[in-house]
Amino acid sequence: MTPLFSRYISFIHPDGNGFMILKCFSSGIILGTGFMHVLPDSFEMLSSKCLNDDPWHKFPFAGFVAMVSGLVTLAIDSVTTSLYTVKNTVGQEPEEYGIDQEKATHTSHGYGVVLATKDNGSSDPQLLRYRVIAMVLELGILFHSMVIGLSLGATNDACTIKGLIIALCFHHLFEGIGLGGCILQADFRNVKKFLMAFFFAGTTPSGIFLGIALSSIYRDNSPTALITIGLLNACSAGMLIYMALVDLLATEFMGSMLQGSIKLQIKCFAAALLGCAVMSVVAKWA
Repeated sequence: MTPLFSRYISFIHPDGNGFMILKCFSSGIILGTGFMHVLPDSFEMLSSKCLNDDPWHKFPFAGFVAMVSGLVTLAIDSVTTSLYTVKNTVGQEPEEYGIDQEKATHTSHGYGVVLATKDNGSSDPQLLRYRVIAMVLELGILFHSMVIGLSLGATNDACTIKGLIIALCFHHLFEGIGLGGCILQADFRNVKKFLMAFFFAGTTPSGIFLGIALSSIYRDNSPTALITIGLLNACSAGMLIYMALVDLLATEFMGSMLQGSIKLQIKCFAAALLGCAVMSVVAKWA
């Protein structure tokens, strides 16, 4: 929720450098989560001695599923952008569009993002792109949150629970900041903003409740549990890595704000690197 109220806090105002640095740090957290937590867990589960050698020990299923997941996320991202653009520009006259855009929108000097007003039809390509990014990122984080909640609710190992809670609290906080920043840039209506925040906040508890309900028939080391959670983790890893690199870091680093300032680029790169480093350190205990 922090980014949704950042307009009222000068240091992390969406037009300011502080907000950009914070968002890049959050992106580093998400990238580190995918590489250092979720993907290694998947490899560990799918290479467990509890599984048959054929086929689980003869093919890197975790890497394969993560790769396919990243490509599927790319396809969803691309197709959604195309459909969303067509839906919002159909019937729009070019000359009229240009005049209306000039009158009905304003440009944020920080991001170079055209924000829609109440009367604007959201036909600006950059704004449409930010909206698609926000929705795809929300989908990926919700999927990942459900998997973590399911694992946390179903496990009976106290050490595993402690590790999951540490990782969950830390990276969920910064995933929320990254997602909130995207929602803010997308300039959705307030109702949609709070609905997206609500689903983000409620998915993990829902997964925990589901895990608790299944705990009587769930065994951590059973082949079915290892394969199911391992494949879901691999899928989550591919989505998180794609979204962190493409939808978050690449979008910001290729945007007008960072391209216009080498000093800010260095600060944001350091922030992203710090986020990855923090999750690498947390991986020692979680």
